[in-house]
Amino acid sequence: MLIPVIWMISTSLKTRDQLFTGKVEFVPDPAAPENYADVWEKLNSISPQMTFARILGNTLFITLLAMFGEIFSASLVAYGFSRFRWRGRDTLFLIMLSTVMLPGIVTRVPAFLMWRDLKLINTYDPLTWPSLFAWGPLYVFLMRQFFLSVPTEIEEAAIIDGANTAQVYWYVMLPLIRPVLLAIAVLSFQANWNNFQSPLLYLTASERFPLALAVRFFDQSLSKEAPQWNYMMAMSTMMAAPVLAIYFLAQRQFIEGINFGAVKG
Repeated sequence: MLIPVIWMISTSLKTRDQLFTGKVEFVPDPAAPENYADVWEKLNSISPQMTFARILGNTLFITLLAMFGEIFSASLVAYGFSRFRWRGRDTLFLIMLSTVMLPGIVTRVPAFLMWRDLKLINTYDPLTWPSLFAWGPLYVFLMRQFFLSVPTEIEEAAIIDGANTAQVYWYVMLPLIRPVLLAIAVLSFQANWNNFQSPLLYLTASERFPLALAVRFFDQSLSKEAPQWNYMMAMSTMMAAPVLAIYFLAQRQFIEGINFGAVKG
């Protein structure tokens, strides 16, 4: 499983001549770490607006805003499904879960038409606002299962102490489901960091591109030349590094949150 990652990093540190020697080298000698700087110099020469700081800032802005929006909205909906009773609650929950089987591509055209009519094409709104409306039934399901595992006596004690519903949710329930919040944060960060289709659909100005589009733009800019796999692997490594680092640092809590949320109920 780690071989492709190791090979990607190894290739990103090779010179162009080392790529076609026919030898399998995981540790290139000599290494060429300057490939990472050369990538951004080439990209900046093609489009002056596409600097490393700008592309990274765009990606972090979209990813973090969407991630926190998904966590907040999914936790609100999950809390409602797990703690409040109303007619049709379970039916509505099943309908929400059934949307998992609906491919996202089905809603691309109507969603695009809606954002176009709102004159929000080439803005970050189509990439961030949907996260505030429980974007992701899987996240709601995991949080609901976790909420159901929390004894109601804890909430009742908080209410007796004078807490209202919002305070119980924010100060009592959310801290208790921290493992599943972290698991969902990792899943959401990965999904939004690697999101290519939505930015491709809604963004037209290169200065607004996230990293996923920058990789594709760089690939297309080199299409008339001989393949420069060392540069492409350098771009891919920079894109994969944050996700891999977050997963390895939080893998214990991530697995705990997924397992706990899946079996409780």
